[in-house]
Amino acid sequence: MKKNILLYTVCVAAFLSSCNIYKEYHTPEMDARGLYRDPVSVSDTLVADTVNMADLPWEEVFTDSQLQSLIRLGLERNTDLQTAMLRVKEAQASLMSSRLAYLPSLGLSPQGGVSSFDKGKGNWTYSLPVVASWEIDLFGKLLNTKRAAKAALMQSEAYQQAVQTQVVAAIANYYYMLLMLDKQLKVTEETALLWEKNIETMKAMKIGAMVNEAGVVQSEANYYMVVASVSDLKNQIRETENALCMLLRQAPRRIERGRLEEQRLPEVLNVGIPVQLLSNRPDVRAAEMALAGTFYNANQARAAFYPQLTISASGGWTNDAGSTIINPAKMIASAVGSLTQPLFNRGANLARLRIAKAQQEEALLSFEQSLLNAGSDVSDALSQYQSASDKLVQRAKQISALEKSVEYTQELLMLGSSTTYLEVLTAQQSLLSAQLSGISDEFQRMQAVVNLYHALGGGVR
Repeated sequence: MKKNILLYTVCVAAFLSSCNIYKEYHTPEMDARGLYRDPVSVSDTLVADTVNMADLPWEEVFTDSQLQSLIRLGLERNTDLQTAMLRVKEAQASLMSSRLAYLPSLGLSPQGGVSSFDKGKGNWTYSLPVVASWEIDLFGKLLNTKRAAKAALMQSEAYQQAVQTQVVAAIANYYYMLLMLDKQLKVTEETALLWEKNIETMKAMKIGAMVNEAGVVQSEANYYMVVASVSDLKNQIRETENALCMLLRQAPRRIERGRLEEQRLPEVLNVGIPVQLLSNRPDVRAAEMALAGTFYNANQARAAFYPQLTISASGGWTNDAGSTIINPAKMIASAVGSLTQPLFNRGANLARLRIAKAQQEEALLSFEQSLLNAGSDVSDALSQYQSASDKLVQRAKQISALEKSVEYTQELLMLGSSTTYLEVLTAQQSLLSAQLSGISDEFQRMQAVVNLYHALGGGVR
């Protein structure tokens, strides 16, 4: 008989194990090759550096002391980040609740009453029982609930890290944008002063019959155009400061900052091997934990097909022992075990299992898509950095050539050659446009570093 019981137990355990009720989640096999491309390589080979740029603390990437102060302030005050932290606390409480489900539930149920027979004197009865109930986790229902709660906690922690990464990158981008606008404003104001002097020069040349009134008027129009752009730049600076203040959860104010030319960012961009995206990107980790949660939810749905064993007990004092009134109070105790096997709700359980399986497949697709998104973000950032670096080289040559063009045309105009004032104005306008574009190219390269750091899951240390 004992051998039969043992054999039966082994068979049941093997059957349940084959149904995944007790199995733990494992990361699915994913082909991480080719997640992103090296924009420098013609053959689109992988960038397989052993050191991942995202492994650096954000203080080593963004070395400007004023920017670091802003980032620290943002990490302390940002509304979205504070909300994400509260979600982590909610998930921690849920995990604690699932762990406590293994313990018996206790309750105090005091009762009292009075009864009278044939107008006789009333008899008072009471009972003070303590009731306990304990569900035995034979088939993994509580186990999978706890595992799902733990996966939800890890998902919320990954979400918090994703928000933190976004906050660091957003603050850095706004800061560098302010530095770009400051430099463009400085160049534009210097150009306005220079062109104001050119008006006086053109007026003097008109007196000398070297240019006509049209040349003077045209130079004045260009000057006013530059002055008007100064107002636009100042307005953009104010709006950018306001947007940054919103990230910092504070009232709009002026942001203290350095200068664009003082910034020092990493020159070598190591992105690491593609599989490292699994461990660094918080949104990828969040997607995987969501997948793990659906895995355990499916296990819970499977566990619903099997019996549920519950042990209940009660103990306390009473003065009511049925038909006899007993005083003083006497102790009472009882215990009972129940085994519940679902019979008529198999259809509902089957439907819940199918829903859980479909949700698991959806989560797997979402996880795979998050990997593709991560690779695309890295590719875009690498391409942006390379493009901006190439443009800076060519832009420097363009600015140098235009500076010479302005100098030569002005000299030729002063010497009374065939050069007209229109050629001088065109050269000046082209030079200003190139200078502003060069500043924008410099900002784009810095922005690419920020975006790459964000794309690799940095900023969470």
